[in-house]
Amino acid sequence: MALDVILVRLLVVAAVASVLPVPGRADAGAGLAVGFYNKTCPRAEELVLEEMRDIVHGDPTLGPALLRLLFHDCFVRGCDGSIMLKSKSKTGERDAMPMSASLRGFDEVERIKAKLEDACPLTVSCADIIIMAARDAVYLTNGPRFPVETGRRDGKVSLSIDAENDLAPPNANIVDLKTYFSVKNLSWKDLVVLSGSHTIGRAQCMAFAADRLYNNSGKGVQDPTLDKEYAPGLRELCEPGKKKDETKVFMDPESPNGFDLSYYKSVYGNRGLFVSDQALLDDKWTRHYVARMAVAESTEEYFKDYAAAMINMGRMEVITGGNGEIRKFCSAYVD
Repeated sequence: MALDVILVRLLVVAAVASVLPVPGRADAGAGLAVGFYNKTCPRAEELVLEEMRDIVHGDPTLGPALLRLLFHDCFVRGCDGSIMLKSKSKTGERDAMPMSASLRGFDEVERIKAKLEDACPLTVSCADIIIMAARDAVYLTNGPRFPVETGRRDGKVSLSIDAENDLAPPNANIVDLKTYFSVKNLSWKDLVVLSGSHTIGRAQCMAFAADRLYNNSGKGVQDPTLDKEYAPGLRELCEPGKKKDETKVFMDPESPNGFDLSYYKSVYGNRGLFVSDQALLDDKWTRHYVARMAVAESTEEYFKDYAAAMINMGRMEVITGGNGEIRKFCSAYVD
């Protein structure tokens, strides 16, 4: 499908979404609150953090995986836990290819859910567990631990086509990226700040190698914007022509296990792993932010911005009140 057709469709969706309410879904986080479970499950956030400490201690790669799971949940039908739903017909969000191919963390969400069910049966939603776990994943990699709003309920619909339409691909340019975010009522600042999540975690070669190393713009060449000293190391890891290369590469090689500002230093130095990382330099506002964070002496401003952007994302199309459900098992079958 031509790019201009895709953009037109996205803009139409945005226009319609701006005037038509989604049944059962709250606008701008209505119904959410910090400390929502203080009376009904007072140890909820404490129990999530306890489990996350054990999970990340056992496998540090699961922290970034759970952070990524949050993005996939929120950008598709809002933050409603629908990414967890299974589909016997393989038509759910977690079946979307290639978007969901390497998603991890499903078992860990169920582990946390079981702990909360023991303490407070049918009280804490899967949607809230995902956002609390993601927040703690950031904290446990030396990032900020900020208050998160809770009170979401779980959605009952999960469709792969929604994931295919709503998730920006790793080769998206800046126009595409800003469009994907604006459709969800997120700003250019939310885009550049949340992109900093790439400071932790790994990506498979098949997500970036063709566009960045071997066949940029379909011309059979390396992306001319990629740092010439960085590229050879990536070529050693990623084989040319291997479409399903699952070799994992750190997204931020300078400090892959620490939530810090090195991602912005890498992007500003043309060492962003994805086309979408490099694209942040192609807009005046996002480029300016990248440049400032690349030389910032403290993480204070960024951590504050990150907390605000995560709250904004966490408010997208939430289900609250008497709508949706609270599931005993997050990975229930949708069909």
